[in-house]
Amino acid sequence: MKVILIRYSEIHLKGNNRGFFENALINNIRHSLADKKYKLVKQSGRYVISEFEESEADSIVETVRNVFGVYSVSLADEVKSDYEEIKKSALAIAPESGTFKVVCNRADKRFPLNSMQLASSIGGDLLENNGKLSVDLHKPQHLVNIDVRENGKTFVFTNSIKGVNGMPVGTGGKGVLLLSGGIDSPVACYMMAKRGMSIRAIHFHSYPFTSLQAKEKVLTLAKILKKYTLHMTVDVVSFTEIQTAIHEKCPEEFMITIMRRFMMRIAERLAKKYGCGAIITGESLGQVASQTLESITSTNAVATLPVLRPLIGFDKDEIIEIAKRIDTFETSILPYEDCCTIFLPKNPVTKPRLDVVKRVESVLDIDALVEQALENVEIIAV
Repeated sequence: MKVILIRYSEIHLKGNNRGFFENALINNIRHSLADKKYKLVKQSGRYVISEFEESEADSIVETVRNVFGVYSVSLADEVKSDYEEIKKSALAIAPESGTFKVVCNRADKRFPLNSMQLASSIGGDLLENNGKLSVDLHKPQHLVNIDVRENGKTFVFTNSIKGVNGMPVGTGGKGVLLLSGGIDSPVACYMMAKRGMSIRAIHFHSYPFTSLQAKEKVLTLAKILKKYTLHMTVDVVSFTEIQTAIHEKCPEEFMITIMRRFMMRIAERLAKKYGCGAIITGESLGQVASQTLESITSTNAVATLPVLRPLIGFDKDEIIEIAKRIDTFETSILPYEDCCTIFLPKNPVTKPRLDVVKRVESVLDIDALVEQALENVEIIAV
C-alpha cells in the first residue's frame, strides 16, 4: 500500500507544550488537504497519510511539504514486517543503475535482523538482481530506506523531499503585515509565517494615483502567500487623501517619513482591532532612505506594538533568492506602481530628527486623516 510519511524536527524540542504544536501541525495539514480524500494518523513521532488516490500522490506531497512545521515528506510502500515482503518492495523501488546504499531503522526490536544485518542482506539482494548497481556507503547516488515500525508494518522508500520546516502557523501569535507590491514584504510574510505567526495583510492603495492593476497585483501575491499562511485576508486602505495632504502641506523631503508614520498608526489601529500582537514590515536596514536607523526610529515612535522586521539584516540578493523560491518574485516585479512611489521626493531626508518630524507633520490633522482612512477599509478574504 502506498503511503506518505511526514516528519517534523523543531517540534521535538518542545517540552510539556509539544502536544499543542503537534495538534496545530496536524490541523494545518488537514486544512491544506481540504479538497483531498485521505486518512491521516500519527505514528511514532511522524504522520502517515494513506487511502488516497495514487494519481494525487505528487500533489499531496507538494502541498504538505509547504506546510510550516514539516521537515520532510516521503512517498513510501507500507508492507508487512516480513523479510520477503520488504525484499519485494525494495526490488520494486530500487534504482535502475548507479551507486546506492540501504539505510535501515529497526524501531521494532522483535524483528529477527538488526539494522546492519537487514541493510546488508537487502543490499545483497539488490546487487544480485541488477548488475548495473553498485554499493557506495559514503556518497551514494541513491538511497533505499527501510523503516521497521513497532506495529508490525515496514515503510520502504527512496526519496525524502525536504519540507519548509519552521513552526506550525498559529503557534506564534498573530501579526499584521504591511503588504506592498514589491519584493520585500511578501518575503517578510513568509519568514514570520515560518515562525508560526498567523498573518493578516494591510495594503495602502492610492487610487487614482495608482492603478487598479496595482491592487490586483497585491491580491495575487496574497494568493501565492496563502499556500504558506493557510489563511489570508487583505485590508485595502485608501491612502489617497493622506498622501495628498502630506504633498500639499509638508516639505517634499519629509514625504516618505511622514507617510510611513501614518501607515504605522493605521496598521496599529487595525492590529489592535483584530487582536494582533505585532506589526510586520519588509524593511532592510540601509536599503532605501526610509530604512536608515534614524528613519526607522522615527517610524517606530508612533507605534506601541512591536514592529517586526525579519529582513532587517538581509541584502537584496538574499531577499530575491527567497522570493524566487516561494514564487512571489515574478509577480512582485510586474511594473505597477504602489503608493510608496507617488510624489517621490528627489532628495528624501535620510536622518530625520524626531523633533523636526513632529513639527513638520503638526500642520496636518493627523487624527482626522487616520479616522477617514479607517472608515473606508475594503476587507478582501483571499
